[in-house]
Amino acid sequence: MTPASNQDALAPELVAELREVAETAALEAAELVREHAAGPVTVAETKSSKVDVVTAADRASEELLSQRVMEMRPRDGFFGEEGGRRESRTGVTWVVDPIDGTVNFLYGIPHYSVSVAAVDQDDISLAGAVVNVPSGELFTAARGQGATLDGAPLAVRPVPPMSERLVITGFQYQARIRALQGAAVAQLLRHVRDIRREGSAALDLCQVASGRADTYVEEGLHLWDRAAASLVAAEAGARVSLHRGVGGMTCVLCVPADGYDDMLALVARCGFFEASS
Repeated sequence: MTPASNQDALAPELVAELREVAETAALEAAELVREHAAGPVTVAETKSSKVDVVTAADRASEELLSQRVMEMRPRDGFFGEEGGRRESRTGVTWVVDPIDGTVNFLYGIPHYSVSVAAVDQDDISLAGAVVNVPSGELFTAARGQGATLDGAPLAVRPVPPMSERLVITGFQYQARIRALQGAAVAQLLRHVRDIRREGSAALDLCQVASGRADTYVEEGLHLWDRAAASLVAAEAGARVSLHRGVGGMTCVLCVPADGYDDMLALVARCGFFEASS
């Protein structure tokens, strides 16, 4: 089979199939993570800093996701946060975050997720699923086919005045970038209702999709953090854009489409992006 073109990859039957695979794999991995959470949780290694941790549950979840995706779509590629790699022979690659919100998981804070997405050769998301592991909530989307929460259609909330908008953000693990992000958030706080830092980028994007927040902005996300949830948000009526952040990393902005332009201008003015962005 030759790799699918972008046009072929958008065939409704294919994206619906990919959505089902994403749901199945994410739900099974979430159950495994839930079992790990019931026992002692230990740090297996660190990554970008001493506070950027990996647990045995992260590794076990990714191994399960790789296995299940290979069983259901054996010719597809695989790209996992914890190092799992497999080349695609179809033009479709599965991008997974086995536990998004590992620090929350480590501390027993009930807000972390499993994220599974299918992307094309240009890293455009075709389908995805995000499971809030402690609550069991299942967010899914397929390109052009809408987004759902536990099977019910999702839509962003109506856009309120800027002073009444609730904004979710997050911080990098590197101290230099955290300082820059903190300064930008301090500026933004003067203009909006309030700020939240919940600790799972995938769930943060889904909060905008489900109308539980008005904006999400954060620098330092990787493809596995956003591939599934950004599609959920977009299919629910949000606009998701990528910028060069003040710390030099990719900054994600997610806002209901009707309120995007003024929020973009505000976060830029508050210092979230590089001066030239």
